[in-house]
Amino acid sequence: MPHATQHADVATAELDSALRGGPFHVALRAAIAARGLPLQRVQHHLSRHGVKVGVTSLSYWQQGARRPQRPESLRAVRALEEILQLPEESLIRLLAEPDEAAADPRSPGRSYRSLVEASGALERLLADFGTPRDSGLHTLGHHERVRIGAHRELVECESHHIVRAHRDGVDRYVAVHHGDPGSAPERMTVQALENCRTGRVRRHHDTGVLAVELLFDTRLRAGDTYLFRYAVADGTAGVSREYLRWADSPGGQYALQVCFDSGALPVRCHRFTQHSAAAPRGGRQDLPLRGRHHAVHLVEPRVRSGYVGIAWDWD
Repeated sequence: MPHATQHADVATAELDSALRGGPFHVALRAAIAARGLPLQRVQHHLSRHGVKVGVTSLSYWQQGARRPQRPESLRAVRALEEILQLPEESLIRLLAEPDEAAADPRSPGRSYRSLVEASGALERLLADFGTPRDSGLHTLGHHERVRIGAHRELVECESHHIVRAHRDGVDRYVAVHHGDPGSAPERMTVQALENCRTGRVRRHHDTGVLAVELLFDTRLRAGDTYLFRYAVADGTAGVSREYLRWADSPGGQYALQVCFDSGALPVRCHRFTQHSAAAPRGGRQDLPLRGRHHAVHLVEPRVRSGYVGIAWDWD
């Protein structure tokens, strides 16, 4: 079977090359080809790992039409490394590298790499809590107030949540704060302000991600609503230029207010949206500073999956 052996050698060489240099979709396509698995079989193996991904999504991934970026998708990529007998982190590493679709000079702000790395870090932190992926809560409203200090740093973020339980027994919520580049989660502090108390806290230094378990004062029954409020004191990074929030599924109202110190006012502010880490930013709208609190805000009546945030320019 010399021809079969030669074909296998070529496929292996192509795979090795793709894993070294990427991009992600080429490496994934080469890995699937090298193992000789149809996409339906790949999907079957993923389901046995407890991960649900459609054949269409797998096809888009290996064509480069889409890139995995949601936490569930990143779980699938890690499972694919095992299923396709690849070195650990070989595919995830390639997702942290920008490609042509991600490199948009008109879209400043956090890079694709930083967003993907933060998502992967968050996935590991949430797994460390050992809580179900389905929190049992639906967000009816989430209002955030971000304070920017005299040195242009992100000083504090206060959050007010309104949730409804969709199953019995829910008694906690895991909140996430993603600091600016260079932030130090080990120096951040969390304060439970209303109807909750802090539980376990997990931090990831390299990405500036902090996850905190907020324990409710009661166990909710399906249909119960609950309000709670907390704040994260940050102030550990340098100059802040934006604040954004990720939603992995449609939800209720989201409001974001950014307040600036009177001695450090930006020259302009704008809102933006971003469908995924790889997508260019859109939905730009200028936001004038108003009132004696020197604040700007946005309101999303109904959150869609993706990113929404406010960015600002200094003089």
